[in-house]
Amino acid sequence: MMAKDTFLNRKVTLNSKGKLIDLSSPSVMAILNITPDSFYSNSRISNISEALKATEKFVIEGAKFIDIGAYSSRPGAAEVSQNNELNRLIPIVEAIAKEFPETLISIDTFRAKVAEESINAGAHLINDISAGNLDVAMFDTIAKLQVPYLIMHMKGTPQNMQQETTYENITLEILNYFSEKIETLKKLGVKDIMIDPGFGFAKTVTHNYQILQELESFSTLSFPVLVGFSRKSMITKVLNNKSTDALNGTSILNTAALLKGASILRVHDVKEAVECIKLVERIKNP
Repeated sequence: MMAKDTFLNRKVTLNSKGKLIDLSSPSVMAILNITPDSFYSNSRISNISEALKATEKFVIEGAKFIDIGAYSSRPGAAEVSQNNELNRLIPIVEAIAKEFPETLISIDTFRAKVAEESINAGAHLINDISAGNLDVAMFDTIAKLQVPYLIMHMKGTPQNMQQETTYENITLEILNYFSEKIETLKKLGVKDIMIDPGFGFAKTVTHNYQILQELESFSTLSFPVLVGFSRKSMITKVLNNKSTDALNGTSILNTAALLKGASILRVHDVKEAVECIKLVERIKNP
């Protein structure tokens, strides 16, 4: 009962520029990679036409959010200049905002300038893998923009994070990390926060499964929890397969996370994630 009571106390609405986002039921965030080196090659988008076609498919299949990223955060990913990131992002954000005005656009960036220009171009929320650690201006920018802010746990950078995998108690350390970030953001007037434990970011496979096992602990923070397992190595290393064969594993982990209180599934494959949500909701309400 404790876990269920905690879930009931969780913030279930977000405000983006006056637009209310309802998270009382779990939602799907679709991944739109406009990078040439995303770890899952089938997800790469290279132009506006491809982006609109992919977005249409995601929306039809039931995605609430489209998360657009122009900087690959896979381990050891190449550095991308701020100008290149903006040049990739802004035209696609503008096009999607125009063609799909009811769709919520999330921007996967750790740069304050990219965040601000993307919001001005029509995006609704910011997904920051560094939770402000890689750009000191990010928190103040979010406070000024007053849009929902998704903060993820990561140590180091995408280039060196897999050398930063030492923890004494990983779940407790991540909870403390978020508590400090949330306190700072609240003092700046940021109210609409989401949290992402950062599966695969500065964590071993064992760490990832420990966090999933203890995912209910994050409900004590009273903010929506996003999980991102989609086709990651925490699946392929256990099943000894490739990312192209990891959809079934993704669905299994998504189901486990939903049963432990996850509010948002960030995925490459929307239809299957929506089915996970429908079935888990039926389990909870037969």
